[in-house]
Amino acid sequence: MKTTSNKIYKKVIDESFVNIPTGTVDMRDDRTKETWSVDINSFELFKFPITQEIYSAIIDKNPSTFKGDRLPVETVSWIDAVNFCNELSNSYGKDKCYSIDSAAEKVTLDPNTNGFRLPTEAEWQYACQAGTKEIRHGELAEIAWFKENSNSRTQEVGQKKPNQWGLYDMLGNVWEWCSDIYDETVYGTYRVFRGGGWCDQERSVMATTRRRSHPFSFKIDDLGFRIATNSKIKNNS
Repeated sequence: MKTTSNKIYKKVIDESFVNIPTGTVDMRDDRTKETWSVDINSFELFKFPITQEIYSAIIDKNPSTFKGDRLPVETVSWIDAVNFCNELSNSYGKDKCYSIDSAAEKVTLDPNTNGFRLPTEAEWQYACQAGTKEIRHGELAEIAWFKENSNSRTQEVGQKKPNQWGLYDMLGNVWEWCSDIYDETVYGTYRVFRGGGWCDQERSVMATTRRRSHPFSFKIDDLGFRIATNSKIKNNS
């Protein structure tokens, strides 16, 4: 992160995390019909998808198809999102969450460090549902950008109604990469993404919808990410 950007964006980042309380979430895979429950420890989650202004401040480039500071960054692979997390951890003097072997395309997560990471998909769904069992936290047009209202592109973050925990754009706008491998026995290292995007029809934009793709090669203009951390973020006034 550049020194000048450091001062500007650390304040933005510090003020944009939401504390997610301890709880339990019920998960389902529509492909296999499997259901399971996951206990969630308290963590911090960014209230918006990472925007292009923040991504550019950390990585010093903008890969997005639709350009705009307050638009979510997109056209990023899973490994791009992981590298962003590590670089942001560095800028804060925190421990990296990910060890990366690029040659072997192997990434190891240490879930107990104090750095920044992608949420697990269980954390993501739990935060999206805000402690409920609902597939959406309101009428879709009021809470999300999707095929019917997006004008065939991403939109600036934070314009739609947040959920009960103050999280914006969890549904629609861009899909969001999560930490998890989807199903290693069937799909190898494919990683999960969640939430639906600007070009998806209503039936796909739900808290429970799961998709997956290759972590190093797949990137598209309706897929971005948001970040999480185990450590408390102190707000700067």
